[in-house]
Amino acid sequence: MSSLSRELVFLILQFLDEEKFKETVHKLEQESGFYFNMKYFEDEVINGNWDEVERYLGGFTKVDDNRYSMKIFFEIRKQKYLEALDKHDRSKAVEILVKDLKVFASFNEELFKEITQLLTLENFRENEQLSKYGDTKSARAIMLVELKKLIEANPLFRDKLQFPNLKSSRLRTLINQSLNWQHQLCKNPRPNPDIKTLFVDHSCGQPNGARAPSPANNPLLGSIPKPGGFPQLGAHGPFQPAPTPVAPLAGWMSNPPAVTHPAVSGGAIGFGTPTNPAAMLKHPRTPSAANPSMDYPSGDSDHVSKRPRPVGLSEEVNLPVNMMPVTYPQSHSYPQDDFHKAVARTLSQGSAPMSMDFHPVQQTLLLVGTNVGDIGLWDVGTKERLVVRNFKVWELGKCSMALQAALVKDPTVSVNRIIWSPDGTLFGVAYSRHIVQIYSYHGGDDIRQHLEIDAHVGGVNDIAFAHPNKQLCIITCGDDKTIKVWEATSGTKQFTFEGHEAPVYSVCPHYKENIQFIFSTALDGKIKAWLYDNLGSRVDYDAPGHWCTTMAYSADGSRLFSCGTSKDGESHLVEWNESEGAVKRTYQGFRKRSMGVVQFDTTRNRFLAAGDEFVIKIWDMDNTSLLTTIEADGGLPASPRIRFNKEGTLLAVSTVDNGIKVLANADGVRLLRTLENRSFDASRSASETVTKPLINPLTAAAAAAAAAAAATSSGTAAPSSITAMNGDNRSMVDVKPRIADESMDKSKVWKLMEITDTAQCRSLKLGDSIRTAKISRLIYTNSGVAILALASNAVHLLWKWPRNERNSTGKATASVSPQLWQPPSGILMTNDTIDNSPDEAVHCFALSKNDSYVMSASGGKISLFNMMTFKTMTTFMPPPPAATFLAFHPQDNNIIAIGMDDSTIQIYNVRIDEVKSKLRGHSKKITGLAFSNVLNVLVSSGADAQICVWNTDGWERQRSRFLQIPSGRPTSNILDTRVQFHQDQQHCLVVHETQIAIYDASKLEPVKQWPPRETSAPPITHATFSCDSQLIYASFLDATVCIFSASSLRLQCRILPASYLPQNISSNVHPVVVAAHPSEANQFALGLTDGSVYVMEPLESERKWGIPPPAE
Repeated sequence: MSSLSRELVFLILQFLDEEKFKETVHKLEQESGFYFNMKYFEDEVINGNWDEVERYLGGFTKVDDNRYSMKIFFEIRKQKYLEALDKHDRSKAVEILVKDLKVFASFNEELFKEITQLLTLENFRENEQLSKYGDTKSARAIMLVELKKLIEANPLFRDKLQFPNLKSSRLRTLINQSLNWQHQLCKNPRPNPDIKTLFVDHSCGQPNGARAPSPANNPLLGSIPKPGGFPQLGAHGPFQPAPTPVAPLAGWMSNPPAVTHPAVSGGAIGFGTPTNPAAMLKHPRTPSAANPSMDYPSGDSDHVSKRPRPVGLSEEVNLPVNMMPVTYPQSHSYPQDDFHKAVARTLSQGSAPMSMDFHPVQQTLLLVGTNVGDIGLWDVGTKERLVVRNFKVWELGKCSMALQAALVKDPTVSVNRIIWSPDGTLFGVAYSRHIVQIYSYHGGDDIRQHLEIDAHVGGVNDIAFAHPNKQLCIITCGDDKTIKVWEATSGTKQFTFEGHEAPVYSVCPHYKENIQFIFSTALDGKIKAWLYDNLGSRVDYDAPGHWCTTMAYSADGSRLFSCGTSKDGESHLVEWNESEGAVKRTYQGFRKRSMGVVQFDTTRNRFLAAGDEFVIKIWDMDNTSLLTTIEADGGLPASPRIRFNKEGTLLAVSTVDNGIKVLANADGVRLLRTLENRSFDASRSASETVTKPLINPLTAAAAAAAAAAAATSSGTAAPSSITAMNGDNRSMVDVKPRIADESMDKSKVWKLMEITDTAQCRSLKLGDSIRTAKISRLIYTNSGVAILALASNAVHLLWKWPRNERNSTGKATASVSPQLWQPPSGILMTNDTIDNSPDEAVHCFALSKNDSYVMSASGGKISLFNMMTFKTMTTFMPPPPAATFLAFHPQDNNIIAIGMDDSTIQIYNVRIDEVKSKLRGHSKKITGLAFSNVLNVLVSSGADAQICVWNTDGWERQRSRFLQIPSGRPTSNILDTRVQFHQDQQHCLVVHETQIAIYDASKLEPVKQWPPRETSAPPITHATFSCDSQLIYASFLDATVCIFSASSLRLQCRILPASYLPQNISSNVHPVVVAAHPSEANQFALGLTDGSVYVMEPLESERKWGIPPPAE
């Protein structure tokens, strides 16, 4: 509901209160959920009107919304139960126990048992905890104090406890102002106008007051009924049938509920509204011949109701009411410009796209969800991947035990559907495991976590947005055979629709006139339709194919289509006659045995498209014969995923190599070409303002790298360098020759970003009240709200960020100082050491996925600490040998890979305290371990400069190789070799003090390396991927920090020591470890030799660490 509509409700509430409509006031408060009248609530509680108390509360919250709501309902029902016991009304008490209190048994079974035992007492005050219970009146007053505290603390009541400060009779004042304005418009205004009605506009020219509003003032109404009458809508009324009548869905509904008062639409009150949904079933509303351009907006979240505008018209242009719509010839002689034949972009996603959706307003923004749970946001115009996120449960502790158990058993998750909200400010992701995640979009690459809902038991098969009752809602369906409706702001569940007998496969929300409804399809082929009430399904029809079926409306909402594939592979694309619930048209052109579930889409009220037989098939909506096919230069899967943008100029299609091709018609090609030119001009002007780099030893290395890159950019680059990193498009897409306008060598325009002082970035030194030595290990918690460090004196330090007005997310940031956290006991997490000389030991730790415990070692036994209490839960594996590196198995938290100083790797099961395997292959201590759950391998690195790959099924060594150490570069053990997997789980970052390299882990072959030639760069002390694997953060012995583009391993930004270190600090102080934030790709932290920790972020005005260097 818009803010103005919300304010109108408050005005009506004030009016009703002033007119003494007391019951209606509170009913509207409850139904709207905008204002919680605490005074009314207090009165009802004191009077013991428990049914009304719960009914009123129900407008604002439900029992299971959150812990505050649960406590509120529990206290009320417990009081009701005690009062029944106090009256010795055992039967009433039992009824309350069974109907009202049993719901809490699943949360606290012991408490429920204790409450039940009160039935056995003659006086419940014999129970020690209830011994001070007084009389009913005082007990209610005491409870009310507690309820008020809970309500005020409950976030669902935020901004709902204060009524706006309004002048008295504000609604009457607005009406009087409107009448005065209408009177001023009269051609012959009378000095004392006699206004007798508000139902029509006032006019002194027509004393009967029945002047109807003009079509220009009410373009949504079409033709206007004659003055004085409110005729029924239908073919015999004032609306003349159009050549193709728009049939309503409601004709399918067998038992729509009667409505006793006229529904109110967005138009003028009293006009063009049937008195109940059944009227619309019999008399479909059709546009009049006088106003054929009237649109029927679609509630389908896939298609925003918006006609394509002619080129050059802005959104503010008011088109004439009688403007004729474009009519398309009913033949196959279409201009070739209409079809998406040109492959305009090729994007490499890195994993198989399962669902795609273009932004409803920014026509070149493309969302992608993949088969491994990744989501990506691409700007097709600039060919840049703005965002990439791996699947992660945001708050695992709040999820059901069923979901937690399922993820432990099998952590693989796929995206089933990804979709924008109608205005593009939110997008939703439905996963194959229980949950949906809703992100808010703030432009550019700024996406933020908004809601995480544990929606269904099993997979969530579809998600959509709709606006029932003018309120944005999220609709989901799942394997548990239900459809659920959630409020999009708070995630409150509003409806659960039950009735399907098989998993629900898809949902399609829509509206006609004032009826909002949802179509759903299930895997048994049943189609049902639901109103936003609890009266069950209105439709029960069979879909062709009787299996996987999706439904969609044309962009103008006037025509309904479905596409489905049977278990035998027979596909059916049909148009429905909504008024009869029957198939109106069946489209031809499918093979008898489709090799997958066929996906389809509609565009421009004109064409249908489906992915089948390794091509895209196109139909004219008005012709059942196949119109044309598009091969997209080959490389499509048997049943490709497809998606049009809202204007129909671009078409995205999935490819067999885990990529996406974006096809364009003539308008789309022009659009992309315009955006390319703008992007190039912007990058050129931006690069001209970059400060000229300073010269230091590292600059020589960067210059050498740039020179090498420039040498290869002439066309001699090896193919492997182009296809290096599967997750980044900048080095892989659109490798065809550029058009003449773009032939300028961009590498001559781009300049390295150099940060030389504190004003050019945000840096924050973390406070430390505990004096520590060198920071040996550093990591962000998986939630991103804290940083954990392990110092060389074997002590752990944990900094937590507060959630407040300056930091609404509570996540780590350089803008707000965190607190060095300790439990009330004051104990420290301190590792076991040997001979009290921890400084000489090798330190290592690993954090559990849910941040609840950390496993750590500093030369002595391995310790398992509780992260909440800092208590040592257990210790094991006393040396020798000593642990030198720890890594959790990605699919089983009980399995740990432990690298040892005797060069072995032990695969240890914590639960049964047993070493399952011992791996031998290195000749010196183990310095790094990394698992890939895609390749099912463990990669290890050692102080012998060797990398080994081990199969995790049988723990056999598959391959190994030694690093190529540049000649004349003696190693100093500043950094032992480290390994880390790219987010694609196929490429591996290998870091040595002499080099940074990207390896193809399946072949153990280097793909890229920095520096590319022998240079005099200072030794590298540490390096790590950013959370999205698009950047590599590297620290050096001279305290410089370099940021590389991961796709090309070219230097993108350099941060000099003066920009974050104090001037009087020793020259020996430098970073020894770098940690990347788990969800903020441009934030990292540094652990230094003097025991300090710094958090680094770019300026808010920059938001990124420079501009990626041009692809080689």
